[in-house]
Amino acid sequence: MLRAIVAFPFLLILVIFALSNRAPVDLHFWPTDFELTVPLSVAILVGAGACFFLGALFTWFGALGQRYRAKRAERQVRTLESQVQALQARLQGPATRPAPALPSTPALASPEVIEPARRIA
Repeated sequence: MLRAIVAFPFLLILVIFALSNRAPVDLHFWPTDFELTVPLSVAILVGAGACFFLGALFTWFGALGQRYRAKRAERQVRTLESQVQALQARLQGPATRPAPALPSTPALASPEVIEPARRIA
């Protein structure tokens, strides 16, 4: 609906322009002898349309580099997200495994363990 509201005044102006400029104009295409007689409004509107198309084409080609960088960034994001998921899975993995058995009592009484009373301050 909004598109129609915006387009209607623009199209109305184009129709009024075409009806106001009906005088014939001779178009010569150098270096040939080709000559074309068209209404002035048609010549102007075709020229404006051709320029609009060329501008859109140049803009599209100019944006190719940005689109390429965006696709490359999206691929990198997907790769990094998969790496994050893999790392999270590795971190959560040991929590689901059973805890290792505690060492037996003789291992705790090994000579390497220093009793608190013997520590030098």
